[in-house]
Amino acid sequence: YLFFPGIPLPSHGRHWLSHSLIYLYLFTGDITQKGYEKKRSKLIRAYVPHAGGMEGPMSHRAPLGPPSAARFHRRRTSGTRDERYRSDVHTEAVQAVLARHVERKVAVPMPSKRRSLVVQTSMDAYTPPGLSPLCSDSSSGSEEEAGPGDDMSGMEHWMSRPSQLGPAHLGSTSSSSSSTQSGGSGNAGRLADSLAHTHLSHLNHSAPPDVTGYSSDSSHSHTERHHMANMGTIARNTQKYGNAERMETGVPVSSRVSAKIQQLVNTLKQPRRPPLREFFVDDFDELLEVQQPDPNQPRPEGAEMMPVRGEALGVVTNWPPSLEAALQRWGTISPKAPCLTSLDTAGKPLYVLTYGKLWSRSIKLAYNILHKLGSKQEPMVRPGDRVALVFPNNDPVAFMVAFYGCLLAEVVPVPIEVPLSRKDAGSQQIGFLLGSCGVTVALTSDACHKGLPKSATGEIPQFKGWPKLLWFVTESKHLSKPPRDWFPHIKDANNDTAYIEYKTCKDGSVLGVTVTRIALLTHCQALTQSCSYTEAETIVNVLDFKKDVGLWHGILTSVMNMMHVISVPYSLMKVNPLSWIQKVCQYKAKVACVKSRDMHWALVAHKDQKDINLSSLRMLLVADGSNPWLRAEVICPCASSPEALTVAIRRPVEDSSQPPGRGVLSMQGLTYGVVRVDTEERLSVLTVQDVGTVTPGGLVCVVKPEGVPQLCQTDEIGELCVCSIATGTSYYGLTGMTKNTFEVYPVSAGGGLISEYAFVRTGLLGFIGPGGLVFITGKMDGLIMVSGRRHNADDIVATALAVEPMKFVYRGRIAVFSVTVLRDERIVVVAEQRPDSTEEDSFQWMSRVLQAIDSIHGVGVFCLALVPANTLPKTPLGGIHLSEIKQLYLEGGLHPCNVLMCPHTCVTNLPKPRQKQPEIGPASVMVGNLVSGKRIAQASGRDLGQTDDNDQFLFLSEVLQWRAQTTPDHVLYTLLSSRGAVSNSLTCLQLHKRAERVAALLMERGGLQEGDHVALVYPPGIDLIAAFYGCLYAGCVPITVRPPHPQNISTTLPTVKMIVEVSHSACVMTTAVICKLLRSKEAMATVDIRNWPPVLDTDDLPKKKPPALYKPTNPDGLAYLDFSVSTTGMLAGVQMSHNAVGAFCRSVKLQCELYPSREVAICLDPYCGLGFVLWCLCSVYSGHQSILIPPVELESNPALWLLAVSQLRVRDTFCSYSVMELCTKGLGLQTEALKARGLDLSRVRACVVVAEERPRMSLTHSFSKLFKDLGLHPRSVSTAFGCRVNLAICLQGTSGPDPTTVYVDMRALRHDRVRLVERGSPHSLPLMESGKILPGVRIIIANPETKGPLGDSHLGEIWVHSAHNGSGYYSGYGEEVLQSDHFNSRLSFGDTQTVWARTGYLGFLRRTELTDANGERHDALFVVGALEEAMELRGMRYHPIDIETSVIRAHKSIMECAVFPWTNLLVVVVELEGSEQEALDLVPMVTKAVLEEHYLIVGVVVVTDIGVIPINSRGEKQRMHLRDGFLQDQLDPIYVAYNM
Repeated sequence: YLFFPGIPLPSHGRHWLSHSLIYLYLFTGDITQKGYEKKRSKLIRAYVPHAGGMEGPMSHRAPLGPPSAARFHRRRTSGTRDERYRSDVHTEAVQAVLARHVERKVAVPMPSKRRSLVVQTSMDAYTPPGLSPLCSDSSSGSEEEAGPGDDMSGMEHWMSRPSQLGPAHLGSTSSSSSSTQSGGSGNAGRLADSLAHTHLSHLNHSAPPDVTGYSSDSSHSHTERHHMANMGTIARNTQKYGNAERMETGVPVSSRVSAKIQQLVNTLKQPRRPPLREFFVDDFDELLEVQQPDPNQPRPEGAEMMPVRGEALGVVTNWPPSLEAALQRWGTISPKAPCLTSLDTAGKPLYVLTYGKLWSRSIKLAYNILHKLGSKQEPMVRPGDRVALVFPNNDPVAFMVAFYGCLLAEVVPVPIEVPLSRKDAGSQQIGFLLGSCGVTVALTSDACHKGLPKSATGEIPQFKGWPKLLWFVTESKHLSKPPRDWFPHIKDANNDTAYIEYKTCKDGSVLGVTVTRIALLTHCQALTQSCSYTEAETIVNVLDFKKDVGLWHGILTSVMNMMHVISVPYSLMKVNPLSWIQKVCQYKAKVACVKSRDMHWALVAHKDQKDINLSSLRMLLVADGSNPWLRAEVICPCASSPEALTVAIRRPVEDSSQPPGRGVLSMQGLTYGVVRVDTEERLSVLTVQDVGTVTPGGLVCVVKPEGVPQLCQTDEIGELCVCSIATGTSYYGLTGMTKNTFEVYPVSAGGGLISEYAFVRTGLLGFIGPGGLVFITGKMDGLIMVSGRRHNADDIVATALAVEPMKFVYRGRIAVFSVTVLRDERIVVVAEQRPDSTEEDSFQWMSRVLQAIDSIHGVGVFCLALVPANTLPKTPLGGIHLSEIKQLYLEGGLHPCNVLMCPHTCVTNLPKPRQKQPEIGPASVMVGNLVSGKRIAQASGRDLGQTDDNDQFLFLSEVLQWRAQTTPDHVLYTLLSSRGAVSNSLTCLQLHKRAERVAALLMERGGLQEGDHVALVYPPGIDLIAAFYGCLYAGCVPITVRPPHPQNISTTLPTVKMIVEVSHSACVMTTAVICKLLRSKEAMATVDIRNWPPVLDTDDLPKKKPPALYKPTNPDGLAYLDFSVSTTGMLAGVQMSHNAVGAFCRSVKLQCELYPSREVAICLDPYCGLGFVLWCLCSVYSGHQSILIPPVELESNPALWLLAVSQLRVRDTFCSYSVMELCTKGLGLQTEALKARGLDLSRVRACVVVAEERPRMSLTHSFSKLFKDLGLHPRSVSTAFGCRVNLAICLQGTSGPDPTTVYVDMRALRHDRVRLVERGSPHSLPLMESGKILPGVRIIIANPETKGPLGDSHLGEIWVHSAHNGSGYYSGYGEEVLQSDHFNSRLSFGDTQTVWARTGYLGFLRRTELTDANGERHDALFVVGALEEAMELRGMRYHPIDIETSVIRAHKSIMECAVFPWTNLLVVVVELEGSEQEALDLVPMVTKAVLEEHYLIVGVVVVTDIGVIPINSRGEKQRMHLRDGFLQDQLDPIYVAYNM
């Protein structure tokens, strides 16, 4: 009774009391030495009567003020958290740790969040906690009911709650630190002050970087900060953290984003781990760093810990031979004695079950179970069968009757929770348990049966994963009376199973622990002896009566001793936390069974109660005694587990002078499993209290948690094992797991068995201290192994909950678990945040939690996620469901509202960065084609023979004139409309005639000279072709330009203008429609139209011919300019000479076997590269008919291209990746309909994708697979490859071997090595050949830095030598250096005479087993990626597409993604398909995927809307544009996460 105010004091004086109180206070873990004197005087003062204060009989009832009322008042202000983690010492330690970090100031970027996302998680989105239907509190996965928390005053209190960051929290560090502040202890006050500028220092473990400071200059005025906090949302434009305009260098920076990235870089620059040892040299087997054991780690030094025996189990003469016999005895000799009183939600007695009633009803139920289910011949339930007990927590009477009915019928009860819905968290696993136990019948109460979910027909549906059950209602009125001669058979306790208790494992699976009848009886006897239970005592039970301590004391042991149980339901505790104390007073109960949290709530609510007398209470049994954060006030904690039942229990002590055992242990020692006593001055300590001595009749030893069960040393933490009759015997139906848990034979250091009997593993971690006292430091289930050190989830929860503001975590609902990332466990913390938290509050709290956990536990947190209140999955009792939360996290379904990832801090086992090795130099011996033992990577296409008629012409304009004379009516071009009809066509003569009129227009109206440049701005079609040849006829140089998009003038017109300017065009030719568009208001607003060259409209051409057609003389003269924007956003124009054009057309003609009789369908943009050549040039050169399908028409009719190919019986067709993607996505579900329309692709012999990138294998495969049913042969789909310096290097063509696919090791590729692996091997990357090398093309692979030739096992730059290479970049500014390097390079050794063009692409050559048309072995070229896009990170070369592939696979909501580097950080931009609420799910998934697959840490994750990543006309991502947009803050992202 020392712990409850208002209790009558014993008569023997205050002197004793004051001393024992101080003694208790000082030696039970809740005071630091500093406050000793102050507290001593304060304590004693309360028991000295005030002068003239109290008179008469009242004076001896002086309340125990300070230690209870004031103290618990102070507690209350510091937040009602889950009290199992409450320890003032620990709280002070956490706060002191955080206070230490004031000195260091490193700015940390706060994540950016779109306003809509902030608003959606604001206060309005929640019901007030007091009114929520299922509010609850608890932590790290324990099954707890909800508590009143701190919102007992309901709505008004909730609405009027002040901002968390009031002025008190913002005071300067010099404010008062007296410990009498109402805000809490001095440390708490100081902490609140100092946290305005909190920072993280590092202990001597490998220090992670600082993750938490906020501002690089601390001069923010407090009023301004307070104002911002009250705004409650992050406006995109407010600059909160750091000084964005200037960085440390003092250089002005354009945007907030780059300032944040700079902050991140600065933060990450801090030393994180010991300097690396030697760099590894060559082999690309990337080895993850193996954590080296710390040479200074503590090791156990004590002697071997011998097993400890509990006191002997005394056999009392009148103990019954079995529990049923006890029930029979009391039911017959004391039928009126009360057995169980159930209460309603108002605390009034609802029903009193007497022993007589329990006995008679149990018999009736037993008879009905055995005889009334099924038929006489085939009863459904026989003795020994398992039966489910499904009863709600407010109906202990029905449960007790059902339980004893089962015992009397000799069937095995399996008590489970009531399923609330078909999708309860963990319900499926319960179903699995019922199925494995062979349960076919579920006993339940009337009320519960009515409340179960029903189908439309009124039947109870089968719950997910559950077996088919017969629901049987146990109320007496539904049962038949047993015949007079029927009587249950009551035996002595034997080894038959009495009941099965379910247990939820760490991974969420549910096991059934079987308890035999003899174990049940022995356990009851042991509890009776250790708790000194006597007949007719009254016991108040707050615990769950279906399992564990609540079942053992409140249902079983109580009946053995004819005790009276007052069962307090959780629903009542929620409404009135004092109810159990009131019941103890009302019924003068001797014993109460509670959890420490129930005590805390009672103490909080107890403040104003005066008339409570607890003198009757002799024992307060605390069920969660295995929790180290217990306060000293608890009286009798016990340690128990489902497998071992009660392991140890503290006896009620008669002599108050003997304090309980207590140890202050070093947290670092504990992580190595070693007990090291420390002092409370240290911050990272754990104060543990004993849980008493071993249960009577038991033998306990401590064994190593992993491996052989060897005895631990005296100063070593291990798992407790128990040898006793009173334990569980098996996991039902699981023999293997049973053997590992229930049949353990511990061995001594010498290897000998310590006992012939088997021990049971308890799942509890701890040690046995002096005097045989048992200390528990944690549970096996909560154990997290990080880099060889053991951390306890509960300890980390306690640290997080001790961080100010303590009320931040909603109802203490916080989960800590580990996930495996990169072959080590990583800690994840998930908490519910209060509904009224601002973004600023959340970020500051998260930052502090990271520091506190880092400093106290010496471990980094991989991911800290906050979710909105009431959203974590709950267990049936309202606790949080740990395994479900972990599952949601792993699936990316948590929907957090705030996330902080710290991979830089935690992941310290990345492979070492690579140091470049010098490549082979000219001094190495070259023998023939070998470079240091490897074949030189070089290959060539076949020769360009000179045989055709049109090869007599050097110029394309001459070929057209020749065709117009010899085959005037032969159709060269057919243009299709969006309906698939022919909208226009051109014969040789028509084209010649139109070209002549265009030439006349240029000469007359344009007044152009020979060699002038003309920009052709046309939509894809016939006009473009006529205009092109018109320019050739007039001696001008044409430049094809994509017209501006009418719906998007502002972004597309500047590119047109830029090409016109850069190309120095003397005039622009276009259609009337585009002419009008160029003069529109929007166009005027975008660019200044006045300084354009003259614009000629070609819709009305002059009727007459030009005086004479231009006759070119110089084959090396310029034919046309090919302008395009590269993926990195560079605009470049390549000069194509007449010679190159002729060679190009001839090469394509040979490769594709093009003749006048052939038809080719082209669905490409005709503005640059191979697309332009196929659209405009090849038909004129080869004479075949080109069927032109503008890709833009496919947007309205995706089937247009394939229907045209089918109807026109085309054998060869060309398309782009965008077209292929459009068909794959747009026609995916229409293949049957297309088949019905007669779509047949069986004639297609070549379907070539024209691209300037690595072949997109997944897309070509999907396309082939999708249209295979429509006759498309997979081998007909192939790719072409071209680049700026040579518009077509490879093209599959018609003859020759099929394209080959190889699988290369991605890790080797990062080191520029090519190592082939088997398909499906880890880290394998499939690469498809980019088509056959064109005739007249030679290729070599060279080192881009040294320009030396490479062997064929190396990745290098593709160099090309060919007659159709471009002759140089066109620029009016004469950038000759760049030009000579790209178009005229020579090898540094070997063949130094040949002039090569550098493609700027990395790739490799492989000689295959296939043979070419000429009978030689075929060399395949594999393109890996663009050199300028490749990212150098950690000394290795990464290709964005590989990382993007991993990212897209990481989560179903990622639609598209792009990556780019910025200041050595990897930035990942993902487009979210789905609601904004899912945005933050992507951050952990993306970070983990990139770490696992590429050994890279993502620096920034940007989540945006669909369509933000810019894509060019060829369907390639413009990553550099994206980068610029991000840095200039133009993306309007949904969320930006800066990983620490």
